[in-house]
Amino acid sequence: MNNMRLNPRYLIAAALFASAPCTIAQTKDYVADNVFTQGIEGPAVDAQGNLYAVSFGKDGTIGVIDEKDNAQLFVTLPEGSTGNGIRFDRDGFMYVADYSGHNVLKIDPKTKAIFVHAHSEKMNQPNDIAIAKSGVIYASDPNWKESTGNLWKVATDGTVTLLEANMGTTNGVEVSTDEKHLYVNESVQRNVWKYDIDKTTGAVKNKRLLIQFPDHGLDGMRCDVDGNLYIARYAAGEVTVVSPHGTVIERIKLKGQKPTNVAFGGVDGKTVYVTLQERGAIETFRSERAGREWQLQQ
Repeated sequence: MNNMRLNPRYLIAAALFASAPCTIAQTKDYVADNVFTQGIEGPAVDAQGNLYAVSFGKDGTIGVIDEKDNAQLFVTLPEGSTGNGIRFDRDGFMYVADYSGHNVLKIDPKTKAIFVHAHSEKMNQPNDIAIAKSGVIYASDPNWKESTGNLWKVATDGTVTLLEANMGTTNGVEVSTDEKHLYVNESVQRNVWKYDIDKTTGAVKNKRLLIQFPDHGLDGMRCDVDGNLYIARYAAGEVTVVSPHGTVIERIKLKGQKPTNVAFGGVDGKTVYVTLQERGAIETFRSERAGREWQLQQ
C-alpha cells in the first residue's frame, strides 16, 4: 500500500507545511537533562496525575514524576525487557510496549506486579501502543534496519492479531477521540495513515493518507478532546498539531531537537509533556484543549 498514488491535496498540504503557524514555545523543563537515558519514551499520565516514562537512570526501568524535578524509580522491568510506549486503561492498569522481549507488559500500579499481557516472536519490536475504550490495544512494530513495519491488534485476553504487514517504519499510534479511527505514522516515510475501526471486531479498514510531512522523522502522537493529533517530530525539535482532516494547525517549537512522544496531564488535562531523547529530559507546554486519554480517566 505504500506505493499507492497520493492524492494531490496531500502533496499540496506537505508543500505548504512551512507556512503553517509556528509557536516559539513557551516550553518549560519538567525534568532536567540526563535524569532519564536517551531511551526516554512513554510518556503516560495516570488518573492521579502522576507522569511515567521509561529509562529512568538506565534502560529497562520506568520512572514516575509526581511534580516538577521529582522523578523516582517506579519499577525495574524483568531481565530481557526494555520499555518504550506506555498507556493506561480505564481500570488504571499500565501497559508497556516491551520491544526487546516482543511483549506488551501489564503492570498493576498498586502492587507493581508485572505480567506478560501479550507476546509474539513474530513481532519485530513493539514500539508504541494505543488503547481503545474497549481495552483493545493497537501496537506499532517497526523494523528499523529494513525501514518496514507491522501493525498489530491485542485483544483484551492478550490474543495477538496482525492487522497489516510490510508497511513503512511504523511508530506513533493513536485511537481517535470518537473511537471511530486509528492513526498510525511511519517515521522514515513521514506518513500518517488513517483507518476506520470496526466497532465490533476492532479490526481496521479503509486506509488512507492523512498527511505526509516534507522532512524529519515522526515519533509518538496523541489526540486532544477535539480530535487533533499532537505529533512528536523527531529531529525537527517540534510538536506538530494536525486536524482530523490533515491540516497543520500549529507547530510548537521545543528546546530539544529529538522529541520521542507526548502525553496530556495536569489538573485540567491541558499540560502536554514531551520526552526528549538527546536531553534525557521532559519539557512541558500548555494546550488550549485537554487530552483524549486524560478525559477518559475523569
